[in-house]
Amino acid sequence: MVDIVGAGPGAADLITVRGMRLLSRADRVIYAGSLVNRELLGYTREGCKLYDSSKMTLDEVIEVIKEAEDRGENTVRLHTGDPSIYGAIREQTDRLDDLGIKYRICPGVSSFCGAAAALGAEYTLPGGPQTVILTRRGGRTAVPEGESIERLAAHRASMVIFLSTSMAQELEGELIAGGYSGDTPAAVVYKATWEDERVLRCTVGTLGETVRAAGISKTALITVGDFLGESTQVSKLYDPEFSTGYRKAVK
Repeated sequence: MVDIVGAGPGAADLITVRGMRLLSRADRVIYAGSLVNRELLGYTREGCKLYDSSKMTLDEVIEVIKEAEDRGENTVRLHTGDPSIYGAIREQTDRLDDLGIKYRICPGVSSFCGAAAALGAEYTLPGGPQTVILTRRGGRTAVPEGESIERLAAHRASMVIFLSTSMAQELEGELIAGGYSGDTPAAVVYKATWEDERVLRCTVGTLGETVRAAGISKTALITVGDFLGESTQVSKLYDPEFSTGYRKAVK
């Protein structure tokens, strides 16, 4: 069996209980060495074989899994955050399907959740944004034309932009061209939940300069939107004049 496990955003104690248990039972662990906190490998048992996938090709990863299957061993494929978001797992599961190798996916806490925690923020607010866009800017790997930063910015939703910190200056121009004003709140969260986490608050109009001055080029999320500003409304959930399935309104 192959278990594809979300390692969480960084801090070793933010992996799920299920993920930790799967690590502790694994015979082999293939982990994303460029992103996964190596403290997590401390959950593995003595004798577990460890492989750093940052130094491997897809073929090499699959070969390790095939060898484990032939030996009747359990493999954990450890991905950063949640495997379903920029995890590059589909190309692996397609190959496993072709080989008839069974796998399961264990979800994890995504870095965009870790970023919100670092910011002390809520992406969706009463009377404010109700939509969260998770995206990235096109670079060496293109994005569909309809999903360009400029087009997505037109919604003025809460945005969390992955894998784009090195292109912050270009991103700034595209966000403004798409519809965000230059004074829209923004923030850069570097290594959310890690010990060396950093939070840089700025505006869309100062995004490029903020990133450049901080010397950050990777392992960071860029967040944009009015959810970072002041909130003046409260939800109806706890309003005494609002009935729910559990509480009647006070008249």
